[in-house]
Amino acid sequence: MKYALVTGGSRGIGRSICVQLSQMGIPVLINYQSNDAAAQEVLHTILSNRGSAELLKFNVGIEQEASAALDNWEHNHPDDYIAYLINNAGIRRDSLMFMMPEQDWHDVINTSLNGFYYVTRKVLPKMMMKRHGGHIINIASLSGLKGMPGQTNYSAAKAALIGATKALAQEVASRNVTVNAVAPGFIESDMTKDLPMDELKKMIPMNRFGKPEEVAALVGFLCSGAADYITGEVISINGGLYS
Repeated sequence: MKYALVTGGSRGIGRSICVQLSQMGIPVLINYQSNDAAAQEVLHTILSNRGSAELLKFNVGIEQEASAALDNWEHNHPDDYIAYLINNAGIRRDSLMFMMPEQDWHDVINTSLNGFYYVTRKVLPKMMMKRHGGHIINIASLSGLKGMPGQTNYSAAKAALIGATKALAQEVASRNVTVNAVAPGFIESDMTKDLPMDELKKMIPMNRFGKPEEVAALVGFLCSGAADYITGEVISINGGLYS
């Protein structure tokens, strides 16, 4: 059976992606780090709508945790594999560069970029084996394309993720694996709830923030057979807000 793994799947965009993929008939592994209540709520939502899902708790930024959790899952599912990987986990620690604590720099880079490396490296072999195939979608950001003041760490992490997406896509294309990035702009979520929404809306041609479900619909398309010839792309979803 082909499973989907969504990192940071308990809230916001990740939650909506979990629900979207389950509605497509894909069993979902909901990864999360600490919020048990939120993760249980996503699981309940999927199961109550006759979808299939499991919780997979680990910190993507800690290699030992990621490897142990994924090894354990593979041991318990010898005939299954993760065919859809959505690297969504990320955190913000906004600050002007000259005031930024060193730990905030490392934490943001570690979650978005190292987390991508630790998880993808573990999942790829089964995707590539005997041309099983798979889809990897990395959730980047407008910040990684445009750069945003106060987000030097976040912009650096997401820009690096975009570069990794383009390189990895070329490495695995012959094994029937696609790798793409989705770059949301301002989306209504926990990540943006502390931002000045009314002021930022004026910058967006559509005059609103996006919804997590809209990002999830795009991810769902990239996981479908209709997107099998799309790889190495960075697709913006930002209401017309460009760099």
